[in-house]
Amino acid sequence: MPKSILRKVILARRLALSATEQAVAAEVIQSTFLAMPDYQAAGSIALYWSVKNEVSTERVISHSLQTGKALFFPAVEGDEMLFRRVIALDDLVAGRFGIMQPTAGCAAADPDMIDLIVVPGVGFDLSGQRIGYGKGYYDRTLHRLEGKGKLTAFCYDFQIVDSLAGEQHDVNIDRIITEQRVINTALQK
Repeated sequence: MPKSILRKVILARRLALSATEQAVAAEVIQSTFLAMPDYQAAGSIALYWSVKNEVSTERVISHSLQTGKALFFPAVEGDEMLFRRVIALDDLVAGRFGIMQPTAGCAAADPDMIDLIVVPGVGFDLSGQRIGYGKGYYDRTLHRLEGKGKLTAFCYDFQIVDSLAGEQHDVNIDRIITEQRVINTALQK
């Protein structure tokens, strides 16, 4: 199935989720992530602000701020995506595409310096291939971090497909967490 059609099918199914289905899945996914030794040892983490029924990151945001982890969010500026540090949630404002992002006054960091980065997406396969929203911001920014164990995706299990026809510029995810399983993609290759 072509990426454009698969993207529409998965997004439609995700948008049809009830608030209860979203909340139950998000609780399981975030609990799994918070219990991971990699998260517990991380001094810094980058998260996305969930939109359009993406798996919520609110619990991880709260926990990261409470435990003193350096917390980063993506900020789209022109054709570039930067990761900026957030000290409190009021550092976030509506940015491009209406997604909450850090203000320009928040310090930017090189993604190489961030211990764990949670990446959103529309669909994923068992090897870590990802379908995003088609703009390529994460692909351009994170491609060099593939295979370093830093890239994690949160998604609902129905967003996992057997295989995707990835392109060379697509970023591969190291770990995918759903409400039903954790997929360590290096083991699938």
